[in-house]
Amino acid sequence: MSALEKSMHLGRLPPRPPLPGSGGSQSGAKMRMGPGRKRDFSPVPWSQYFESMEDVEVENETGKDTFRVYKSGSEGPVLLLLHGGGHSALSWAVFTASIISRVQCRIVALDLRSHGETKVKNSEDLSAETMAKDVGNVVEAMYGDLPPPIMLIGHSMGGAIAVHTASANLVPSLLGLCMIDVVEGTAMDALNSMQNFLRGRPKTFQSLENAIEWSVKSGQIRNLESARVSMVGQVKQCEGITSPEGSKSIVEGIIEEEEEEEEGSESVNKRKKEDDMETKKDHPYTWRIELAKTEKYWDGWFRGLSNLFLSCPIPKLLLLAGVDRLDKDLTIGQMQGKFQMQVLPQCGHAVHEDAPDKVAEAVATFLIRHRFAEPIGGFQCVFPGC
Repeated sequence: MSALEKSMHLGRLPPRPPLPGSGGSQSGAKMRMGPGRKRDFSPVPWSQYFESMEDVEVENETGKDTFRVYKSGSEGPVLLLLHGGGHSALSWAVFTASIISRVQCRIVALDLRSHGETKVKNSEDLSAETMAKDVGNVVEAMYGDLPPPIMLIGHSMGGAIAVHTASANLVPSLLGLCMIDVVEGTAMDALNSMQNFLRGRPKTFQSLENAIEWSVKSGQIRNLESARVSMVGQVKQCEGITSPEGSKSIVEGIIEEEEEEEEGSESVNKRKKEDDMETKKDHPYTWRIELAKTEKYWDGWFRGLSNLFLSCPIPKLLLLAGVDRLDKDLTIGQMQGKFQMQVLPQCGHAVHEDAPDKVAEAVATFLIRHRFAEPIGGFQCVFPGC
């Protein structure tokens, strides 16, 4: 089983406590709390991390589409952030606060089609070509014919879309490209088990707090601070439901199963089936996007990705949770110096959420090294090669 399969797009491994100084410093203390202290799983608004929010209208053949973006910063290059499948722009919240304090830059975090608060006419079309065009259209709608220097940064699916966007030259002012924990070889291998993983997730949640708690305890997001703002963009209230009636949440059942180590697998499976039969009226929150229905597009996101990435004639950065994620083409390309690579251990698949400070340091160092941005606050490059 490949490393990516083990953490499968949304992260399936149990969370590991972060090491001192290993990134996500804001949440490290919370994650190391003793068993006698209760952690706060309440949601946090986007406004604590971003300066503003905007709905960008884009005209196309089917009418008007509206793309939600969150912004920060007023000077320097634009870092256009693309999230992974099932996530939203809010997954970049803690990273945004961290990178803005290190270099002069502007942040534009985009909800891709069918994700977050973005509203499009054809929500079922999640092809790489369509989503790449969306990115180009949003840039044009925001900046017109004279866009500022832009660096594309994408995680997982968003990393693939960033590469497709760059390869098609849809952002004329593009100066850099960064992929986070997405490699063609391991991604293609992992697709075989994606449906099983998605079936294993709870279908509904009793509250936002339950969803946040599940995301942390399941290991999807190993940073509580990020989970509290990020999960709001992953789930939505079921249609026609206003409040829970007090019945037991699927999440509570899952957490109990994790804690009751002596309970047999047969009993666990039985409970899961019973939980799945509970109606939506008892659990008013569900996933914003049904990822299982997007399967026909998965191959197109990742096939040929490594060569596309290597062929982009701009400075490139690859951030990985583990060196074993490299495939043959990227291994050769890395040895030839075609891109810069940084491995960030002690992270799950959502690297930018689990260790936002470390990712910010890597991106800031990349920007300064290539003289794309100026440091602020006395920031010093921290990785070799700067």
